[in-house]
Amino acid sequence: DKKIADTEAIQYPPAATLGQDIGFQGYAPVGVLTLQPKKKPKGKDLGVADLFFNRLISGVRIRVEHVIAGVKRCRIVKDVLRNTKDGFSDLVMRVACALHNWRVSFRRPRFSHQSPTDYFR
Repeated sequence: DKKIADTEAIQYPPAATLGQDIGFQGYAPVGVLTLQPKKKPKGKDLGVADLFFNRLISGVRIRVEHVIAGVKRCRIVKDVLRNTKDGFSDLVMRVACALHNWRVSFRRPRFSHQSPTDYFR
């Protein structure tokens, strides 16, 4: 995860917030606020503030993981793609994301309360 992020020249918008997991430990782009869950120290417990912080991050992260799972419902995304045409895999991902967004647009909203991402605004 971190190796790919280090080699790619990813451009982030100004004052962006980046949620990370353990796979990106040490990745800190300039000008970006990184949010990573706190690890429990050896032989000690996490404090109440750290537990609350981890809970907020996991609330946002689970929504992101559900979206990724929705995109992977298209088998072409999760299977090995043997096409060597330049840019084809990016096109496949765009189509899969568009299909997921189209499918989600027909759902009724289940919750009327604030989104977990509202905590970070």
